[in-house]
Amino acid sequence: MNPDVSTGSQPGTECNIEGSSPVIYDTCPDRYAHWHLSIEGAVATLSMDVSEDKGLQPGYKLKLNSYDLGVDIELYDALNRIRFEHPQVKCVVITSAKERMFCSGANIYMLGLSSHAWKVNFCKFTNETRNGMEDSSRHDGLRFLAAVNGTVAGGGYELALACDEILMIDDRSSTVSLPEVPLLGVLPGTGGLTRIIDKRKVRRDLADVFCSTSEGVRADRALEWKLVDHTAKPQGFSEALAACTAKLVADSTRAQNAQGIELKPLARTADATGLHYRHVDVTIERGARSATITVHAPQEEQPADIDAIHAAGADWWPLAMARELDDAILMLRTNEPEIGIWVLRTRGDVDAVLNVDAILMRRRSDWLVKETIGMLRRTMSRPDRSSSRSMVSPTYPRTAMPGSLAYCA
Repeated sequence: MNPDVSTGSQPGTECNIEGSSPVIYDTCPDRYAHWHLSIEGAVATLSMDVSEDKGLQPGYKLKLNSYDLGVDIELYDALNRIRFEHPQVKCVVITSAKERMFCSGANIYMLGLSSHAWKVNFCKFTNETRNGMEDSSRHDGLRFLAAVNGTVAGGGYELALACDEILMIDDRSSTVSLPEVPLLGVLPGTGGLTRIIDKRKVRRDLADVFCSTSEGVRADRALEWKLVDHTAKPQGFSEALAACTAKLVADSTRAQNAQGIELKPLARTADATGLHYRHVDVTIERGARSATITVHAPQEEQPADIDAIHAAGADWWPLAMARELDDAILMLRTNEPEIGIWVLRTRGDVDAVLNVDAILMRRRSDWLVKETIGMLRRTMSRPDRSSSRSMVSPTYPRTAMPGSLAYCA
């Protein structure tokens, strides 16, 4: 791993498909190249406007609002900022800033240049981000609406499927499709088949036809087959969008008039030995092809009062630790494919961690505590999907896995 990795670095625009330079997962709205985030009251709008010439890797252009890992890194960051910095938001509208094209899915040229390991990690992270949207809707009341204002295909439709509802423009030319099987001979890689059957309850015979038809279907048939929830003519699309948004806002259980916290840049350093954060440390032994991930218990007494928790913000131990651990897992998974063994350890006062657990449970009705538990839950799900690695978690008397990790696993 490149020892020059530091906090706030731009996602690795100079690394090649094989990852000779590390991919960095932290970014901020000021550096977004592919998304526009706007907030108006209880509604956040994420407009996809992929810059063709700003792919994460060289060698391909991101045409037709197709995406690569860099596009998904920005989406993941934007969703976390909505969760923590804008708790008044009750509905997120995902749409396109391009005319007559919502999203054409993962960039095929990027995939063609990628190693198998890169493709696996790319699809894994992409699906985890979509799973996270559904997790926030299920547990935290944050609703999602896909405003499909043009053609949508492949991974673009899978992104729409992760939303609570889909509104599609009926302009007699825009289509929805999952063309991977007829065009590429592969299955949709980020939940398309599962979501149309298990989530949207599309008839299996219709699903078979839909997934084997490269040209897709237009809005009228998409509505009939339950591939979308609503359709609207171009002249009525804005009105329909407002109505769908209002319904989802009313359905949300998120807090009223809550004051958000700032997600500060991660204090990460890297050297020849691994990755180092305030509460998480990763030591890499390349000869043994192993990495030891150590989570440190809080060294200071943690606030139990809601006002004090909000004042601590992103420095509150369970949230700070979850963000650091999440980043460490992603960095290892993408940048260290040869490391086959992850050893998970904990250090520090078990009672301090159990005290934090008690605070989390006692204060879980508060929006920040609830979102922190959600961050822990999503972070703890990543090791389950970190395939091709063996994971070991040695335990000793009074040094078991921190309770907040076990609680969310």
